[in-house]
Amino acid sequence: MHIAISGNIGSGKTSLASKLSAHYGWQIEFESVEENPYLADFYTDMPKWAFHLQVFSYTVVSTN
Repeated sequence: MHIAISGNIGSGKTSLASKLSAHYGWQIEFESVEENPYLADFYTDMPKWAFHLQVFSYTVVSTN
C-alpha cells in the first residue's frame, strides 16, 4: 500500500507523515530535496523564490 501526502510548503506534510509512521509502524519515503536548486534560496527569501520553486516542482512532477 502507498499513501501520498501533498500540500504547500510548510503545511505540515512531514509532521503528518511522521506521526502516521510512528502510529502505524509504516516506512516513510520522502521526496528528494537535494536535487532542488531553489529550496535553500526559498527558505532565505520566500517572496523572491516562491515562483521559481513552484515552477521547478511542477516541472519535476510533470516529467516523472
